[in-house]
Amino acid sequence: MSTPVDDPLARERSHLSSSRSALRAMREDVEALDITDVTANWVNAEVLARQIEERIKALADLSDTPLFFGRLDYLHAPGAERAEGAGGERFYIGRRHVHDHDGDPMVIDWRAPVSQPFYRASKNDPMDVALRRRFGYTRGDITAYEDEHLSDPAEAARTSKLLQQEIERPRVGPMRDIVATIQPEQDEIVRSGLSGTVCVQGGPGTGKTAVGLHRVAYLLYAHRDRLARTGTLVIGPNRSFLHYIEQVLPALGELTVQQATVDDLVAHVEIKDTDDATAAVVKGDARLAEVLRRALYAHVTMPAEPVVVVRGSRRWRIPAYELEELVRELLDRDIRYGAAREALPQRIAHAVLVQMERSGEAPDDRVQDAVARNSAVKAAVKGVWPAVDPAKLVLRLLSDAEFLAVHAEGILDEDEQKAILWAKPARSVKSAKWSAADAVLIDEATDLIQRTHSLGHVVLDEAQDLSPMQYRAVGRRCTTGSATVLGDLAQGTTPWATRSWQEALAHLGKQDALVEELTAGFRVPTDVITYASRLLPHIAPGLTPVMSIRENPGHFEVRPVAGPKDVVEACRELLRQEGSAGLIAADTRVPELAEALTEAGIPYLGPGEETTQDTRLTLVPASLAKGLEYDYVVLDEPRAVVDGEPDERTGLRRLYVTLTRAVSGLIVTHAAGLPPQLASTTLR
Repeated sequence: MSTPVDDPLARERSHLSSSRSALRAMREDVEALDITDVTANWVNAEVLARQIEERIKALADLSDTPLFFGRLDYLHAPGAERAEGAGGERFYIGRRHVHDHDGDPMVIDWRAPVSQPFYRASKNDPMDVALRRRFGYTRGDITAYEDEHLSDPAEAARTSKLLQQEIERPRVGPMRDIVATIQPEQDEIVRSGLSGTVCVQGGPGTGKTAVGLHRVAYLLYAHRDRLARTGTLVIGPNRSFLHYIEQVLPALGELTVQQATVDDLVAHVEIKDTDDATAAVVKGDARLAEVLRRALYAHVTMPAEPVVVVRGSRRWRIPAYELEELVRELLDRDIRYGAAREALPQRIAHAVLVQMERSGEAPDDRVQDAVARNSAVKAAVKGVWPAVDPAKLVLRLLSDAEFLAVHAEGILDEDEQKAILWAKPARSVKSAKWSAADAVLIDEATDLIQRTHSLGHVVLDEAQDLSPMQYRAVGRRCTTGSATVLGDLAQGTTPWATRSWQEALAHLGKQDALVEELTAGFRVPTDVITYASRLLPHIAPGLTPVMSIRENPGHFEVRPVAGPKDVVEACRELLRQEGSAGLIAADTRVPELAEALTEAGIPYLGPGEETTQDTRLTLVPASLAKGLEYDYVVLDEPRAVVDGEPDERTGLRRLYVTLTRAVSGLIVTHAAGLPPQLASTTLR
């Protein structure tokens, strides 16, 4: 039955149905591939089979995820100067490419150059687009569309209602992609080149995390072969955060991106202890890198005895002064400790071969390798340039006051040295009570000995909370690649939080990175972000406040309460709304609130657990709230959130984070007084 000409919605639904059929056929074609006898060996067969399996997964049709979300109708005919390769044609823009059995595109990948005008075209610069159409969906089916006639001067510019609805759509479950709502300033960052590092300063709700993830997806599209060889990595602040974002890239068809925390990267030892703030700040200081370098190279000693190599009836003697020249030459080259140690026996062997040649012999490379393995050469290398275990090196620095003092002289003062020394020295690496900061020091020492593998691209989210030494650890993973650094200086909640992006990028080794600022808020409602922004002068003077572009101001209330039962009642109220809900509280208050929720018969989850339609409330300790978002939030006792941190500035920053997790509504409950930075002009 043919689609009526005068029914645009029916035509679009028909195209959606045809596109889904085409995607299914693409998947079936891959599933039907016969790779029997097409590879040289079983290893190649395994690799090819894995690639086919990944391709099948990438072609999965997610029934609740729109296959396309927009349409572009271009003005000019093919070959027109302003629309090269796209003239006069119509393109459906979606999450992945779909073609029919003839190879003609039915859906264009949002990352393709021809899709760019969907995000960038405007009345002032229509980019040869006659019509931009957006689609509204309900459970995967098209239910509405909205047109913008960009080339029609008679049509006034207006805000897209479907775009607003998509931004404000209730969310249950993990983070969603934002391909349908990417704004021009976000798109510019997403499509920036692979060779350069980009740092994005963005306040709550500006979409910086989504921008970073979509940039990875774009780079994999534009530079797939290169990144397939070198690898990509997304680094988040904690496991809850990584679980929350883990479905974004697979929804875009990207399955190969690794995810980790900084602690995962430096997991050389088991973490059994935590540092106090003073010790953590010192251990995280970039000056520790020089202390470690000094301590490591102090193991190198100048030879006092010659090396005598016996081969058959001949004895070959390399005097101590010549050995010293070889050692100093390697030190001057400033190569890794381990690489220099491996090179030294070959240098000694070469010196022996020179003597052999002078005496009339004609040794070859096999003789040099044999001399390098000679027991006398091995003994000399062991004495001059001994092997060093990085964990044992750090163990000695933190346990031996004299050893630390020698190598920290002129770098750390006495108080700083005392702050990082263990009160009770550990007997061994295995029995030591290592902290997270200690593991970063071990990672630094490991890199001084042997170069860390570098990836093609690294995304570092919530970067403002990293110490200088943590930045160095991340930077080692992309020395030959690029990075996307995401964060908000106002949300720095560690005592060592970043003071400026220039300083942070220097520690990362990316001093030439481009710093972009996102100030348009898409997630947090106007009344909520306005209230939270009262804290900015106290926590990040000079930062531009986020300006919400949401037409809906959202629900906002500051509510005095008598106790936990009233807090639970506020949660019950918000659960009557559609979408997810979060109860955020100071860590010390979580057990009491958990008990109150249980008594009230309200099921709840912990951070990182996926919400469902039956269980939509998450109880979130304030320390784990960063990066998470919920449709509705109850924030319990702001004063307790502030008091839970070691200093007021860090506490106010933690409060700023917790105040800005809501997408549609926020109720602030308090029995104690509010922090004065909020209470002076409290909205009711």
